[in-house]
Amino acid sequence: MKETVKCFDPDLEFYTDERCFIVELSNTPDDPAVSIARARVAPGVTTRWHRVRETAERYVILEGRGRVEIGSLPPQDVGPGDVVLIPPSCPQRIANIGAGDLIFLAVCTPRFTNEAYEDIDGDRDSLRAVAVSPTVPSR
Repeated sequence: MKETVKCFDPDLEFYTDERCFIVELSNTPDDPAVSIARARVAPGVTTRWHRVRETAERYVILEGRGRVEIGSLPPQDVGPGDVVLIPPSCPQRIANIGAGDLIFLAVCTPRFTNEAYEDIDGDRDSLRAVAVSPTVPSR
């Protein structure tokens, strides 16, 4: 990695099959240790069940209200300032339960790659098989 400043460009936002919008803020092979993306989930939308193999994720909630489901934890409501810790390969999804957009940073270590992403929506055996204890603040 070399020193640089990356300015936010909302025109780089793209829609994903996961049912959310993403802007990759920092995700390059020159910095393989971490990636940072801005995610936006529209009101009333729930993302698909998925996991990211061999990659830990942290959601930093910036705006809106969400209900997160991770691993074997019961669903929990989250809002601005909350941080959701998601271990590698842990099933996850988030719903926007507010009136406006749910916006959060997704910080991945090592950096996110499409090859590590696995859609598991509807694969209930995969969801039941995971027994993890990530920490999410209760509301």
